Amino acid sequence: MATSVLDAATIVSELFKTNKAHRNLQSGALVEQAIQRNEGHLADNGALVAYTGKFTGRTPKDKFTVRDPITVDQVAWGGVNHAFEAEKFDALLDRVLASMKGRELFVQDLFAGSDPAYRLPIRVVNIYAWHNLFVRALFVRPTEEELKTHRPEFTIISNPEFEADPQRDGTRSEAFVVVNFTRRIILIGGTKYAGEIKKSIFTVLNYLLPLRGVFPMHCSANVGRDGDVALLFGLSGTGKTTLSADPERPLIGDDEHGWSDDGVFNFEGGCYAKVIKLNADHEPEIYQTTRTFGTVLENVAMDADGNLDLDSDAKTENTRAAYPIHQLANIVPSGCAGHPRNILFLSADAFGVLPPVAKLTAEQALYFFLSGYTAKVAGTERGVKAPQATFSACFGEPFLPLRPTDYARMLGENIKKYHPDVWLINTGWTAGPYGVGHRMAIPHTRAMIRAALSGTIAEASLSADPVFGLRVPATVPGVPDGVLDPRATWADTKAYDAQASKLAGMFRENFKRYADQVGDDVKAASPRG
Repeated sequence: MATSVLDAATIVSELFKTNKAHRNLQSGALVEQAIQRNEGHLADNGALVAYTGKFTGRTPKDKFTVRDPITVDQVAWGGVNHAFEAEKFDALLDRVLASMKGRELFVQDLFAGSDPAYRLPIRVVNIYAWHNLFVRALFVRPTEEELKTHRPEFTIISNPEFEADPQRDGTRSEAFVVVNFTRRIILIGGTKYAGEIKKSIFTVLNYLLPLRGVFPMHCSANVGRDGDVALLFGLSGTGKTTLSADPERPLIGDDEHGWSDDGVFNFEGGCYAKVIKLNADHEPEIYQTTRTFGTVLENVAMDADGNLDLDSDAKTENTRAAYPIHQLANIVPSGCAGHPRNILFLSADAFGVLPPVAKLTAEQALYFFLSGYTAKVAGTERGVKAPQATFSACFGEPFLPLRPTDYARMLGENIKKYHPDVWLINTGWTAGPYGVGHRMAIPHTRAMIRAALSGTIAEASLSADPVFGLRVPATVPGVPDGVLDPRATWADTKAYDAQASKLAGMFRENFKRYADQVGDDVKAASPRG
């Protein structure tokens, strides 16, 4: 019988008839399986090290959504959401399943979402034990009692060893991630990079949850001792994971959250931290996870004796650690908390012109949220030789099935309803651009964030800078005053003015995408320079 008429549960049940399936193995058993099958190696400190081959990061151009009656009018088709024919999906699924027959399978039944009211039951089917360990670390693990009634509403089928034929299968390359919202199946092949599994489910939640009135967010979150929740939005390399791991504020989650009428909840049960040049002094908790049994280290260099080299980019700059959140001591065990009192947008500005801390108006919040600005620098991506501005809407455009303005509207409604303060934090360069100036000191950034969250930045001390219109404080406890004015940190102020004007122009050019979708008040928040 063709799989096109079968639901995901039946498809997986058929696989179980022809394949040996290891279901819901604990972490220790999965580590043992991965080592026995030569999928990875144990470091001398207990972590499992695995390598992903050609693909050491996500391949967004190889990600597709099946275009059918359910999605045709909902999905924002175009540069981010690539359409895939339903018939092509069915044929590709048949071929992937045929390639998996007779293989040992590793299956985990999990949840995406910590809040029982909104969590999505998922099933992940892998041919690699280490991928199954990865998803067990990253998603919410059901209790034994919950497993008895677990019924997956989305199924991920992953065979990295199956390489697509673009002419036959309708893909762009041998790699593919195809989401089918009608059949509730995600099909992954041709890439061993485990992060594709994590982000495919995030994409699904970004589609489903707005339909239930929940605002999905690419952010970390923590909470103060008096219950004040903070959200930290930011793209890779901006410090989202690092800065949310604050010893004074228990961590809700490091990457993906929902904001419902009840408050904020983590989508995940683990963390996926970038570990290149990880500093034990500045990031002690995250550093310790790289030395813990049950952690998966992706593409981290290791010698023949099992010694790790976190400073090495021999495999990639994008080295990662995946670990259950309970490996951190200072967490919110439920993954749920109240409504945010503060929202922080993190930008690693390699042009060195944004202030290190600024308070935003509601209109500026929507403008900078839609802009999603950071910068790539040399060494972070192949071919990047000089700073390059990156604008990723909502600080997570590759994972947004709907229009960015749909998510911005939800943010705006929540700002009006719950009145959080919104801040822009530049974790990038000061005293000049990349190659001339230097990166913001993490202790200074932490002090600025602490001041913002504690309410010690007085409204009266704020003054608007002439280019970006951002309201910058005159003083922040624990931070030298000279650091707060970016222009004053440059030896050549004329060079600063030119660089600031250049970046402001990039903002305005990028925002033309939304000019006919937002109000005049948001457009008026555009940089002036």
